[in-house]
Amino acid sequence: MSINKPLVLILCAGNSCRSQMAEGFLRKYQGDKFDVQSAGTQPKEQVHPLAVEVMAEVGINISHHRPKSSMNYLGHRPVRHILIVCDKANMTCPRIWPGALTRTYLPFDDPAALEGSDEEKLEGFREVRDEIEQAMRAWSPEKAEPWFAKRGETE
Repeated sequence: MSINKPLVLILCAGNSCRSQMAEGFLRKYQGDKFDVQSAGTQPKEQVHPLAVEVMAEVGINISHHRPKSSMNYLGHRPVRHILIVCDKANMTCPRIWPGALTRTYLPFDDPAALEGSDEEKLEGFREVRDEIEQAMRAWSPEKAEPWFAKRGETE
C-alpha cells in the first residue's frame, strides 16, 4: 500500500473472485501509477480457490489476498477511482465517496455461481479471468465517468 499513489478501489459484493482477479491484473499493468485495492460490500470468508488457481496459471499470485469490507476504505483513505465489477455491488455501493474522481462500472459474470463439473467451473473462471484482464489492460481514469456525473439519464 502506497499513500503516494492515487488509490483505485475495485468493488464486488463478496470480494472473493472478480474483484480479486481485477486487483491482481490492475496491479500488474498499472501498479506503478496506482495503489490498487479491492473490497466487497458483503465480503466472503476467503478468496475463491478457483480464482487463485486461474490467476496462478497466468503468473499472478493472489493466494495471500483476503476479502475486505468496503467500509475499511470509506472515510479512512481518499479513494480516487472506483471500479465496480458486479451488479450487486453496483446496487449496494455507497453513493458518496469523499474524494472520488471517477466511477467505472464493469460488470462481469460471477464465476462462483457456475454449475457443472469441476472442469466446466474451471473453464468458466478462465473465461471471466480473461475478460477481466482485457478490461484492466484498457482501464484508465481518463476514460472513466466522473464520479459526480448524473446517473440514469440517457444521452
